[in-house]
Amino acid sequence: GKDDRHEIGIAEEARPAAGEAVDQQREANRLMLAELDRSGSWWTWAWRPAWMWFLGFLFFLAFPIGFSLVLSFSHWDPYDPIGSRTFVGMDNYVEALTRDPLVWHSLRKTFLYAFIAVPLTLAGSLGLALLLNQRLRGIGVFRTLFYLPNVVGGVATAVMWTYTFNPVFGPINGGLRALNDFLAQSPLAFLQLPEPRWLQDPDWAMPALIIMMLWGTGGAGMLVFLAGLQGVPRDLYEAADLDGAGRLRKFWSITLPMLTPTIYFNLVMGLIGGLQVFMQAYILVGREGGPGRQLLFYVLYLYNRAFIEYDFGYAAALAWILFAIILAFTLLVIRPSALWVYYEGERGR
Repeated sequence: GKDDRHEIGIAEEARPAAGEAVDQQREANRLMLAELDRSGSWWTWAWRPAWMWFLGFLFFLAFPIGFSLVLSFSHWDPYDPIGSRTFVGMDNYVEALTRDPLVWHSLRKTFLYAFIAVPLTLAGSLGLALLLNQRLRGIGVFRTLFYLPNVVGGVATAVMWTYTFNPVFGPINGGLRALNDFLAQSPLAFLQLPEPRWLQDPDWAMPALIIMMLWGTGGAGMLVFLAGLQGVPRDLYEAADLDGAGRLRKFWSITLPMLTPTIYFNLVMGLIGGLQVFMQAYILVGREGGPGRQLLFYVLYLYNRAFIEYDFGYAAALAWILFAIILAFTLLVIRPSALWVYYEGERGR
């Protein structure tokens, strides 16, 4: 009608004006870029984010790494000027590998912890992810509850477990004493459970730390496994159901092969983290590593040499030895990964 013709007329009159505005904006942009090009500031404007990243990388990453490498061949007291450091060649490395028994002691304890805690943590994280991958009402609440221990800071967690493992008033030994009292008044009086001294006992210090680490299995590893489980195609399970496969068969033939990239990622990250364990042992038993130095891990010993004895050159050499060890173990995991890690995108190649 009349109103429609009026609106069409307005739109036709506005179209040239809109086109003119676009042309004016394009011209303004062209003039601005031409001015930047003439003044030489175009390069600065375009590359400013890259330069900011490069400066941060140079001063906060590359320089400390290079300085620690130079320092590993030197003897330097941090209370003295940097120019007073003394070049000692390979002496720091030779002393660490041949004349310092605490280096090998701390390495043995670190390997023992990593080779026990990492597989247990992987298995626990995978088990929790399988439980939390169910299609149930309120499953998000359970996922949140299992992840909550990892929201608490590591220091607070270690302090809590220090109280938990207390042999006198800790809840674990309190529960064991109550259970032993109950057994003593029953026909099973001959059965008495041990009441470990935990962190005060050389035989129980390492198991106590591993128990503490297992308590936090519902963290990032569980989330990664959960994401991997939700990425497994449902049609594979439907086809297995048609073939009459049970739950165990589907797990071994579908779930586990499809999760191998996730297992591979968590294994590498867990191994790297396990070989650098420090904070938990430091909070639980102090810098000496507890009774019998059972928790004197490599990084804890490195910390003692650097910030207790102020032997920065020797500590830098220890750090580079640890870097070589972590690199070697990582390569040992990466090299055979093609034999057992399955990537769905490579199917049919």
